[in-house]
Amino acid sequence: MKDRRDFVKLGVGTLFFGSVFSSGIYLFPKLNAKTNFLRPPGALDEKDFLSTCIKCGQCVQVCPYHTLSLLDINTGSSAGTPYVDARQRGCYLCDLLPCVLACPSGSLNHAITEAKDVKMGVAVLKNPNKCLALLNEKVTKEHIEEILTHSNKNEREEKVLKDVQSYVGKACTICADLCPYLEKEKAIKMMQDKQGRWYPEVRSECVGCGVCEELCPSKDEAAIVIVPRAEYKEIYG
Repeated sequence: MKDRRDFVKLGVGTLFFGSVFSSGIYLFPKLNAKTNFLRPPGALDEKDFLSTCIKCGQCVQVCPYHTLSLLDINTGSSAGTPYVDARQRGCYLCDLLPCVLACPSGSLNHAITEAKDVKMGVAVLKNPNKCLALLNEKVTKEHIEEILTHSNKNEREEKVLKDVQSYVGKACTICADLCPYLEKEKAIKMMQDKQGRWYPEVRSECVGCGVCEELCPSKDEAAIVIVPRAEYKEIYG
């Protein structure tokens, strides 16, 4: 399997963080270097997805969080197919997964009816040197100003943004607290290292929905990101 993948060991970029995080408990040991799009819940493997998706956009239309978009012409054979830009809007694992129900071609597998069956990817703490929890920094209005520009067209979306605003002045536990997975502690949980620093630990039931990446208040690139199409064991061993 290794000869089919490029694995990289992440560093943190500075001597200080190199020593703080040298234990490696925050870092994922393996990363598939191949670029994949983050697809909607229930998406078949990429080859089958591309051959069956009729590019109708119905999944995009029914998503109550405006999570899904269609890829543009610059993406070759993927143009017109749905994807998730997790930094802009993650998937909130809606009841009954309306995007799956709306798919007329079966490119989103209709057998996937519950969040626990979803396998979009897996979260990784890619940039621990940006994690406010590890830095012991409280959330400020400036940290969340970009998040507050995300869609707020309905009550569900407004609630997300209100929830994020409630963390201003507090320690950051957003990714763990606002994870939409029903039993969220099985997907992600705040833990402490030997120095007493808090950090998000990604767990085996993470489905890669992308909400943690969307709501991470780190400026520019998120501290925690989604590796599309990856499985927990592939990343964490």
